[in-house]
Amino acid sequence: MHIQDIDPYEILDRITDAFFALNEEWKFTYVNKEATRLLRHKKEQLLGNCIWEVFPKTVDLQTYQYYHMAVREQISIVFEEYSPHINTWFEVRIYPSPNGLSVYFQDITDSKHSSSQREQHYKSLFENNPAAVYSFDLEGNFLSVNHAMEELLGYKEEELLQMSYMPLITPDEIEKTETYYTNAAKGAIQHYETKTIHKNGQIIEVKVTNMPIIVNGEIVGVYGIARDISREKRTEKMLLESEKLTAVGQLAASIAHEIRNPLTSIKGFLQLYKNTLKEINSEYLDIMSDEISRIEMITSELLILAKPQAHHYRDERVEKMIEDVVTLFGSQALMNKVDVNVQLDNLPKIHCIASQLKQVFINLIKNSIEAMPDGGKITITGKKHGSAGIFIQIADQGVGISKELITKIGTPFYTTKEKGTGLGMMTTFKIIHSHGGTVNISSTVGKGTIVELYLPISEDKKLGKEAAIFG
Repeated sequence: MHIQDIDPYEILDRITDAFFALNEEWKFTYVNKEATRLLRHKKEQLLGNCIWEVFPKTVDLQTYQYYHMAVREQISIVFEEYSPHINTWFEVRIYPSPNGLSVYFQDITDSKHSSSQREQHYKSLFENNPAAVYSFDLEGNFLSVNHAMEELLGYKEEELLQMSYMPLITPDEIEKTETYYTNAAKGAIQHYETKTIHKNGQIIEVKVTNMPIIVNGEIVGVYGIARDISREKRTEKMLLESEKLTAVGQLAASIAHEIRNPLTSIKGFLQLYKNTLKEINSEYLDIMSDEISRIEMITSELLILAKPQAHHYRDERVEKMIEDVVTLFGSQALMNKVDVNVQLDNLPKIHCIASQLKQVFINLIKNSIEAMPDGGKITITGKKHGSAGIFIQIADQGVGISKELITKIGTPFYTTKEKGTGLGMMTTFKIIHSHGGTVNISSTVGKGTIVELYLPISEDKKLGKEAAIFG
């Protein structure tokens, strides 16, 4: 059989797409088998009849407009539309000719239902998510928000959709938040904490994740997820304050001993003066003056730890902090047969909160002393680290920590001590990180532990700002 002998209508009957042809009067001139099945009409009900008379409800649908546009402008059109009289979704392709239209269409109801279910799943995940979920355009204007976002900020959806995120961020967090948003808009997922302003003026601390919205390979906006962590922050602050007071309590006996020694000297010289009734030796006065100064220094250190203060970053010398803390622990180290050896280079000043770094050195030196119940040596060294920071190392000869346990150091309430809380090292990590530094701990069981601290000399972002911890 030759190709020219094949009936073209037979080919159209065999294709999987539904097909029909209309003449210039909108009458059916051909309908294949699939079309009769999908349209639920027999051929004799369609051929020779006007499509708008056979399906009068179609006149009210977009289909009617598309068919006339294709004929009028002689252009091909592809569209999707729901046919309510047969409860079916169709994908339709129209091809015009001078004599009418050729129409191909497919039943896409099942795929539409599947797509609709997926959309409903995503919508449910968005609307019912306990976290605040929202989206922005590339300029930072809200495109959508869920109910949790309304509850978090106190604004209604219609109010937020008229806003950008900028008025909702506290002034001190704007620059940082903008940087994170810009990075997300460039394609990088961002995790950070910031402060937002409730409609009633309350400041809310939130943990945020930003991620790019990508459509057809192009970034068109940013998704956001936010969670209120204000209560967590308050609890954390209370735990840190509790640990600070605990450290003060543990030092009380040692400090009392340090104060008692100079007081004994002063009392003795005064008693000698009283008994002899002679002019007091100037050398005695010098000794008493020195001892009184020592008492003043020790009590001042204690007050720094115990008294809540409004902390600000200042240029400070780490050598002085370490010397002060070593002095505080002098009696305890002596009683525990611990020798503290300090070897510090001439270190540059660093931009920091002195009382917080002293808390770090108290925690670390106290841990080292307690790790050597039979005595030993603590070596504290310090040197400049390049041109941007300093490096402090505290090494002891204590019992050490196993590799399995060392990874848990800094976890709240995890401790290797019988009566410890685990908050001391958590405090240490938080303070060092808030100063832009890092902490590294290495240990060998039976040989000792080494704690290495890196601190930047200065950090512009912290200038003039209050500390995030204890502030």
